[in-house]
Amino acid sequence: MSNQQLIDVAQRTFLANYRPAPMVLEKGEGCRLEDVEGNRWLDLCAGIAVVCVGHGHPKLAAAIAEQAGRLMHVSNLFYNRRAIELAEQLAARTAFDRFYFCNSGAEANEALLKLARRAHFERGDTQRTGMVAALSSFHGRTMGALSMTGQPKYHEGMGPMVGDVQHVPYGDLAALEQAVDGRTAGVLLEPVQGEGGVVVGSTEYLQGARKLCDDRGALLLFDEVQTGFGRTGSFLAHEHSGVLPDACALAKGIGSGFPLGAVAVREALTDALPPGTHATTYGGNPLACAAALAVLEIFDAEGLVDNSQRVGQYLGDKLGALAQRNDAVVEARGLGLLRGLKLAADVDPGAVLAAVRDQGVLLSLAGGDVLRFTPPLCVTTAELDEGLEAVERVLQNAPRKG
Repeated sequence: MSNQQLIDVAQRTFLANYRPAPMVLEKGEGCRLEDVEGNRWLDLCAGIAVVCVGHGHPKLAAAIAEQAGRLMHVSNLFYNRRAIELAEQLAARTAFDRFYFCNSGAEANEALLKLARRAHFERGDTQRTGMVAALSSFHGRTMGALSMTGQPKYHEGMGPMVGDVQHVPYGDLAALEQAVDGRTAGVLLEPVQGEGGVVVGSTEYLQGARKLCDDRGALLLFDEVQTGFGRTGSFLAHEHSGVLPDACALAKGIGSGFPLGAVAVREALTDALPPGTHATTYGGNPLACAAALAVLEIFDAEGLVDNSQRVGQYLGDKLGALAQRNDAVVEARGLGLLRGLKLAADVDPGAVLAAVRDQGVLLSLAGGDVLRFTPPLCVTTAELDEGLEAVERVLQNAPRKG
């Protein structure tokens, strides 16, 4: 069947909450994707920062197939080997001590909300229920995660939101100081706001948030769903600032496309969610954990975190130079292989994205007006050059609004 024939079926059978690009992707290899008609694209989106080891990686595919033939699911009524091995690996690679596995980033952030409130409840401080998050943040679509997301457009028609959540401007330490008080259970921040426009939190801001939470007895929580697993050039993005949160949410790159999420906590929060207070049917299943273990093996064998740092710096330099010479771009932003070009106010972001796609390159938008680059961590400088040449061709005569 052709692209259009399949799209016609989708439009008859799908709920209309998405607006996909007009092609049906069929297979991929490395940083390349192909549709059902054989058209090919250079993928610098990677499923929005998910497919970190590239498409069709044979080691990941083999690990999933082997585990599927051995054991896929047993529930959390029992231990399974792969989940234990994954928790041990993550403890060795991070500054966190304990892990809870779920299925997505939204679920991980839901768990952080519950953990923050329950942790204080367990200590007898039942009045600490308030949560503080940032404007322009994105933490997921489930109700708790959505309530902590600081973008009102996602709240419209979905209310009422979960209560006792307030939002303050990202990067504004004075506003954070005013919001956090003796009723605050936790402060949830992204080290880099991904969906908010690839906005990097300064070291001073994140350090200030850490001190503020320590001084006032609140938990500092990081959402590393988009920034974790090598995306910013370090294994977790908080390493850039040296700020260690009390807990953080992980997902996206953890399974390189296989659904998996996690909450990582420091030892002091080991008992914050006692038995029976939180659970998930599929979280930590052997199949997902086997995929994540294979991802870590690939990271080590191929030096993907180092590649993200090195090639990411190359991408950052190239984007910075492009921004300097093109009036369609306001600035270049980001860390590692999480990068963005903020477009000028009169440029049509959707039209730019479509034009770049027509040039054979896949990107995404963040914050409405930022062209976002989140390629697989195995991307090469030659592939980046290819993609950037296409982007520059489009921006030289950028589609304008109106």
